[in-house]
Amino acid sequence: MNLYKWLCDEKKEFVMSKQLLRSGTSIGANMAEAQAVISKADFAAKVFISAKECRKTQYWIELLFMTDYLDEKQYDSIMADSVELGNMLTSMTKKLQPKGRPSSSENYHNK
Repeated sequence: MNLYKWLCDEKKEFVMSKQLLRSGTSIGANMAEAQAVISKADFAAKVFISAKECRKTQYWIELLFMTDYLDEKQYDSIMADSVELGNMLTSMTKKLQPKGRPSSSENYHNK
C-alpha cells in the first residue's frame, strides 16, 4: 500500500500502481479468508488464489521496473520480499496438493 501511495504521489503513475495494489492486497485478503473456511478444499483454494495473486503482483513489479518507475535498488528489495512470500505460498500449495497431481503454482521468479 505504501508503494502504491508513493507511485501515485511521487511518480504520478496511476494505472500499473492500481493493479499492483489490487493484486498485492488480494494475497492477504485471501489468506485472511482462509482462516475461516469450512473445508480443507476451501482452504486450499484460498491458498492457491493467494499464490496466483502473488505471481501477478510480481508481474506488475517487473513492469514498473522495466518502465523506470522503480530503480534497481527498489526493484531488488520489493521483488525479494515478493519472491519470499511466493515461495512460502508455493510450499503451502505443494503440501495441500493431492498426491500424484502437479502443483500449478511452481516456478516462482527466483532472482
